[in-house]
Amino acid sequence: MIKIFKTFGGYIEIKDPQKDCWINATSPIPSEIQKLTDVFGLPKDVIKDILDQDERPRIEFDDDWTLIILRIPVAVKNNGVPFLTIPLGIFMTENYTLTLCLQDNEVLPIGQPSPFRDQYKEITDNINFILRLFLRSGNLYLRNLKQINQMTSVIEQDLEKSIKNKELNKLLKMEKCLVYFITSIKANEIVLAKLRRSKKITTEINEDLLEDAFIENKQALEMAQIYSDIQSGMMDAFASVISNNLNVVLKQLTLISIILMIPTLIASIFGMNVPNFLEDSSYAMPSIILVSIVLSFLGVIIFRKRQWL
Repeated sequence: MIKIFKTFGGYIEIKDPQKDCWINATSPIPSEIQKLTDVFGLPKDVIKDILDQDERPRIEFDDDWTLIILRIPVAVKNNGVPFLTIPLGIFMTENYTLTLCLQDNEVLPIGQPSPFRDQYKEITDNINFILRLFLRSGNLYLRNLKQINQMTSVIEQDLEKSIKNKELNKLLKMEKCLVYFITSIKANEIVLAKLRRSKKITTEINEDLLEDAFIENKQALEMAQIYSDIQSGMMDAFASVISNNLNVVLKQLTLISIILMIPTLIASIFGMNVPNFLEDSSYAMPSIILVSIVLSFLGVIIFRKRQWL
């Protein structure tokens, strides 16, 4: 889907591009990709790079355009990993600024008429527009990290009583998600630093906005690293917990087998085809059953006292 806005705030949607407009393209179909090339002059290799899910964040300058790619978090369903990161490309020329992403996201949601409607001041230049994208991305990372922490807490509660690897696999996928976050946030921070130092950026940069973007990214990076360190320790600890829970179950099954072996032994002795003093007694069967029950009950009491059962 392609939407064209008169300004960076996205307040007014227009049909045809005009000077200093903002074009937002998300999940483009082949015909829309062709339109990006033919109508808007976006190079095919740039489109290919942005739509590559593994593309790394970077800044690229050309005589007629500037390209900035950052990685943003997106929620994933039916994949086990709750969040992934994908590239978001910002292509800037003298006439327009174009944002392109391979799927819908919360940084620039294509379904909203104005993703920046909560801003009090209108965004007038593309550089400060990009800084706001970095800021929104950092905020989104922080929010998703809190959700990961909550999901991890639920998994921990299940792991305490588990003897299977299902919950451990869930925790492993959370760790995988944190690795994606740490790698992407570090790369975004490098792009921000290059943006600040670049001599080819002639627009005056809002230092307060730039500092806010740095702070949000740094905070998200620190939180992701802390959660990753905690989960790495928990993986080892809970692997031991699962092994210990399994040992407890095996111990209980062994004790039950020992208790059941007592009546089996007694029945086997008196069931042998040899003479004994009970072969002519009418109380033989009840007596043997009673003795078996009493001895089994004594075995249970002994195990209870020793706290084995």
